Amino acid sequence: MALAVAGAAALGWLWVRQRKRVETFLAEVSGELKKCAWPWEPQEKGVRRYRELIDSTVVVAISSVLLAAVVTLADFLLVRVVGFVTRLHL
Repeated sequence: MALAVAGAAALGWLWVRQRKRVETFLAEVSGELKKCAWPWEPQEKGVRRYRELIDSTVVVAISSVLLAAVVTLADFLLVRVVGFVTRLHL
């Protein structure tokens, strides 16, 4: 409890000391976020509104699974090749 009070006091002190800078920062962040292209259509309703977001998520998920499969196959083959080569006594 004392730690929470101390943290709140520290945040309050920072707010008083740096209020103008914090307000400027938050205003700039808000302005930049308004310029962003968000992955949904504001005119659409329901699930159709998020079609681009859903499609992108599916692409990322499939790509991740395929990449994991390629890395697993490469690891399996390299372990076999290195194992075979190191068992040879030249």
